[in-house]
Amino acid sequence: MFLKLDEDNSSLQLVYQLSEELKNDPEQVAMAQALTQDESRPFGLKGTHGLFGSDEWWDNLRKGVLPVRHVSGVIERLFVSGQEKGMEANTFDLLLNDGGSHTESIFVDSEKYRQLFKVGSRVEILYALDELKMQPAPGGRINYSEIVVEMAVSK
Repeated sequence: MFLKLDEDNSSLQLVYQLSEELKNDPEQVAMAQALTQDESRPFGLKGTHGLFGSDEWWDNLRKGVLPVRHVSGVIERLFVSGQEKGMEANTFDLLLNDGGSHTESIFVDSEKYRQLFKVGSRVEILYALDELKMQPAPGGRINYSEIVVEMAVSK
């Protein structure tokens, strides 16, 4: 686990771990790695800190070599993102601790956790910032893919 949740009096429930998703979908890892290794394609991850989902990639994440971004705040709004009618909310707007806002999809390892996503719930998200092949980003900065590694929601 990468998010620092207070184990003694945890008001947050870890609802998503990328490691669990990848265990259940090894094809996702294989496809991402193949795209990284295909030098004829300008899209995908660069592989600077190891191939996505590899032992090297996870080790670099644990050691702090792979940059991360932590987002924390309170859900302001839930909504359906996409074009299917009758879907339940799959996206939320987060009022960040610094007063800014952030929009993210709902990620869960189990459908039972969807009920925790409601207006007023606190959310913590950890992203791995993995460099993309296509560089630079607008403004000359490094162009990253923000990969949700873990998500926790208040109980």
